[in-house]
Amino acid sequence: MTPATEADQISSIAFGFMGAKALFVALDLQVFTHLAEAPRTADEIATVTGIHRDRAETLMTALAGLGLLVVEDGHYSNSPAAAAFLVKGAKYDFGDYLRLQVGQQMYPLLDQLDGAVKGDLPDDATQSYEQWFADPAQARLYSESQHAGSLGPARQMAKKVDLGQARCLLDVGGGTGAFAITLCQAFPELTATIVDFPNVAALGRRYVAEAGLSDRITYVEGNALKTDWPEGQDAVLMSYLFSGVPGDCHDDLIADAQAVLNPDGQLMIHDFMVEADRSGPGLAALWQLQHTAFTPEARSVDTGTLAADLDRGGFDSVEITEMIPEMTKLAIGRRAA
Repeated sequence: MTPATEADQISSIAFGFMGAKALFVALDLQVFTHLAEAPRTADEIATVTGIHRDRAETLMTALAGLGLLVVEDGHYSNSPAAAAFLVKGAKYDFGDYLRLQVGQQMYPLLDQLDGAVKGDLPDDATQSYEQWFADPAQARLYSESQHAGSLGPARQMAKKVDLGQARCLLDVGGGTGAFAITLCQAFPELTATIVDFPNVAALGRRYVAEAGLSDRITYVEGNALKTDWPEGQDAVLMSYLFSGVPGDCHDDLIADAQAVLNPDGQLMIHDFMVEADRSGPGLAALWQLQHTAFTPEARSVDTGTLAADLDRGGFDSVEITEMIPEMTKLAIGRRAA
């Protein structure tokens, strides 16, 4: 990241919350989906969304200023990125992930980031994921939106990893199965077991059934940090797990994976990671900071430390590559014989 030199760069950071809220409101009103049908004026958007014409124009102007919309002769249309990623039903749509999980769950939690960083949050300000997902409504909101957000990275992973010889995949904290489903579709001989909380598993079985994979993907219900994992695995996947648990758990998770993997089996860790020198990237660093608001004991992961931890934990040939640009990376290590 190039060091900031101008005041407007600081302003862009300080006022970034305004753009985020504009995006969440637009997604809630399905603005991008309406514009996928045809360019519309502010009056037409007001009619289809049911909001006041002046407020529609103010919102559309803000979205155009953010580069999400294009305006020409008073008509607004989607930018290429909005058309590809924010229109409901589009192949790469992850609008529900942004609108629900990020907008409704994560965004409000940032109000307690000050206390989390300073270490003076009251005891009832944070919950473990086990407590949070004990509430079926919270589990549904988080899991269904996360499923939408994970499909894109799952497709990328299916292109980056070679599971052609693997038969058994263990997806630890695998949620509703976006990664397991995508990988099983890409590798026809692969079966998968997902470890996750009961309310999440109940939702996941529906996605698995809809994909026609109930005979190849099963669940072990429980807290992945406490539940015994099935042995004899050819591959173990942990996606977004390291960033969401206390940092002291990382070594135990690596050791548990090593214990259940077959010789030469591979461990895949997909998560928000910064470079070894901790210079960025900025989005990955901010995601790690965001997790601190909910899990103050969470630890920022950098590529150098993770590679060393995997080597110490009994994994050879560790490779780390980019997944979501500027945000996530994929670390792969093979269990030493």
